[in-house]
Amino acid sequence: MPLTVEIIETSELGDRSYLAHDGAVAVVIDPQRDTDRVTARAAEIGVRVVAVAETHIHNDYVTGGYHLAQETGADYLVNAEDPVAFERVGVSDGDVRTYGDLEVKVVSTPGHTHTHLGFVIATPGTENPAVFTGGSLLYGSVGRPDLLGPDHTDTLARAQYRTAHKLAEMLPDEAPLYPTHGFGSFCSAGSATGGDGSTIGTEKARNDALTTPDEQSFVDGLVAALAAYPAYYAHMAPRNLEGPAEPDLSAPESVDAAGLRAAVEAGHWVVDLRDRKLYPAAHVPGSISVDISGAFSTYLGWILPWGTPLTLIAGTAEDVAAAQRQLVRIGIERPAGAAVGAIADLTAGDAASYETVDFEALATRIKDGEAPLVLDVRMDSEHLASEIPGSVHVPLHELLDRLDDVPAGQVWVHCQSGFRASIAASLLDRAGRDVVLVDDDYDRAGELGLTASA
Repeated sequence: MPLTVEIIETSELGDRSYLAHDGAVAVVIDPQRDTDRVTARAAEIGVRVVAVAETHIHNDYVTGGYHLAQETGADYLVNAEDPVAFERVGVSDGDVRTYGDLEVKVVSTPGHTHTHLGFVIATPGTENPAVFTGGSLLYGSVGRPDLLGPDHTDTLARAQYRTAHKLAEMLPDEAPLYPTHGFGSFCSAGSATGGDGSTIGTEKARNDALTTPDEQSFVDGLVAALAAYPAYYAHMAPRNLEGPAEPDLSAPESVDAAGLRAAVEAGHWVVDLRDRKLYPAAHVPGSISVDISGAFSTYLGWILPWGTPLTLIAGTAEDVAAAQRQLVRIGIERPAGAAVGAIADLTAGDAASYETVDFEALATRIKDGEAPLVLDVRMDSEHLASEIPGSVHVPLHELLDRLDDVPAGQVWVHCQSGFRASIAASLLDRAGRDVVLVDDDYDRAGELGLTASA
């Protein structure tokens, strides 16, 4: 049977895992922590997982590879040079392993990490082999080379360039490409495009690493474009080297209004998962808003002091379960508790609130000569492209450490779309500041003449 590749999307983190099979047996590449999605899909299509392959020791999520291999009895293919604390099938460049009709060739592809691997998989009925590139060759660009620290960045950036050319030379143009990162992940760098699919030939025509004239120009451009990445990344590789166990996704202890007040007083982060548009009108004093429908785990994991206990607030038990699933992927285990229900019941008549406006309201205030203090919590690159003149810029991920940089008085908070501003506004409200949330698209500010080049 020809090679078939099932894509298992983790859109919240911008990553993909893959299940490559011949109709009977399957190899899983780069599985996320919640492996029940993988086993459910394998059962649905009637294949047996016989190997699990890691392209690298991941920095942006906790792997499910070790647990999946233990659960299924599959071979666990990990670079023989990686200093892991568990038994694995150590593989190296040039190794070939066969599972049913699947031929799995191991290719050294350094760049995202020093020991990064690619896997080229084919069957006798496959016209072109598929290449699973992890964080090396992505759609449009490559994985970032700076996650191991500045001393390694230049070396790894050069390795990414050489890896991209190595893959382009060794594989046919029609070979389909399956990267793990590059769909919104902060592990990608350069002009990553995302998309449903690509081939080696397509990447030859558009990928930064394959279209830039020379190595030095590529390295200069790649390094210059690198931006901040989530703080929780520092905790991922150590967990993955240990061999993470199966996560606990059972429902957390139920808490009521009194329990929420006690959690706040105990120093928990009480995180409200509800729609960000509902939170300003009424919320638990001392809580924080991180809308479950947005990039929930990325930004909560980025700003949460590591190891701080979490208590969740949600409108439904399903939202609590979704939050738990997202959190275990980045190593934040079982919440201390969860409160589900109407906010009026969960605040017991003691709700906090603040105002929400759009950019038109800001334009009106400025026109009337009453310009408020504006706080821009976008990334540095966004702010450098354009700003509201006179605004204060503190990126969301720096806000907790830089609250003193926000001048006294009422502060109007904005970002690019409203999501990050909603988190920032709740952090300021929690700190006792008088806050107004500008929940609007930044393009609207430009249409109203509020913006200028920084």
